[in-house]
Amino acid sequence: MKKWIDIIAKRIFTVSGFVTSIVIVLIIAFLFAEAVGLFSQPIVEEGYVLALNKQNDVKDLSALEIKDIFDEEITNWKEVGGGDVPIKVFRLEDLDKIYTEAELGDEYQFAGDKIVEQVSGDPGMIAFVPESLVDGRTEINYIDDNTIPVSDVLLGVEWFPTATPSPIFGILPLISGTIWVSFFAILFALPFGLAVSIFLAEVANPRVSKILKPIIELLNGIPSVVYGFFGLAVIVPLLQRTFNLPVGESGLAGSIVLAIMALPTIITVAEDAMRNCPRTMREASLALGASKWQTIYKVVVPYSISGITSGVVLGIGRAIGETMAVLMVTGNAAVIPTSILEPLRTIPATIAAELGEAPAGGAHYQSLFLLGVILFFITLFINSCVEVVSARNRLKR
Repeated sequence: MKKWIDIIAKRIFTVSGFVTSIVIVLIIAFLFAEAVGLFSQPIVEEGYVLALNKQNDVKDLSALEIKDIFDEEITNWKEVGGGDVPIKVFRLEDLDKIYTEAELGDEYQFAGDKIVEQVSGDPGMIAFVPESLVDGRTEINYIDDNTIPVSDVLLGVEWFPTATPSPIFGILPLISGTIWVSFFAILFALPFGLAVSIFLAEVANPRVSKILKPIIELLNGIPSVVYGFFGLAVIVPLLQRTFNLPVGESGLAGSIVLAIMALPTIITVAEDAMRNCPRTMREASLALGASKWQTIYKVVVPYSISGITSGVVLGIGRAIGETMAVLMVTGNAAVIPTSILEPLRTIPATIAAELGEAPAGGAHYQSLFLLGVILFFITLFINSCVEVVSARNRLKR
């Protein structure tokens, strides 16, 4: 009977592990499939075209050039490879300012003719209009509606997914913001976490350790939004006064909040690793004349480095993947930061803030999945580095 129970339990665990692995693979495949779909989306907003005068020989425009034209930062066609002609921007709503309702028709049935009339009469005009109104009209030219290039996304420095007529999905500001905040969070958390773990494992009275350890572990259970409120109410005003900033929401505020959130994980894992250091190694070090502190940093810490590294990685994982707390205190500005005191935006915060408003299946929706893929690769890279470090430490023993 016991043999059969063991066999059944083994089969259940095997099937459970297999199903879990398959589900994880399917989730990753779905993530990648949605992300790759972004690069098959047109540059110009779907259902619309950019119409030009027949005399205009410009055929291709990047998303950034289109944005600058409609923001009137580019004002002459020679700036984008065309002739020396001033640019005149035309939108569908401009028709109502030029023509009467009778001229346009009760149901806008003459709108297409009027658009063609306007574009044909001005060699510098670019019109952003619905494709259905000018479809098949040979009296005007059109900007080639290419798909979104990979380079514009991976190397782009602007994130403006709701821009019209052409959304911009440059992800460098979000990647740099994520790495910037996470780096400083670990820079703040590591020395404090290591110091507290050494105190609990090697210095503190057992009674003190028994009191402090549950309190520290309890901090892991506090919701991240509570940390965000604390940062917004305490840290942000403090930084604003201390550094005389126009706004206190900044990368530094996010780093401090994430450091506080990562501390319990680093302390708990590092302390457990130090307690696993054999007592004989401590006694041998003391017998050779080393002091207690020399034993800690020359014997205990090197022996426990693998566990300490694991704690740091878990802390980094929490810092990189955090959403609400970072969203509340970093200023949510999608720009490449040049200082830790500037507002910024991270990848997880962007996904959390924008996924609800992105139309399913659209370019904005797929760009957020691409951010998820990039976050996956960042985490994978960090975990791989830790595995390499841990493997080297095990070989040295």
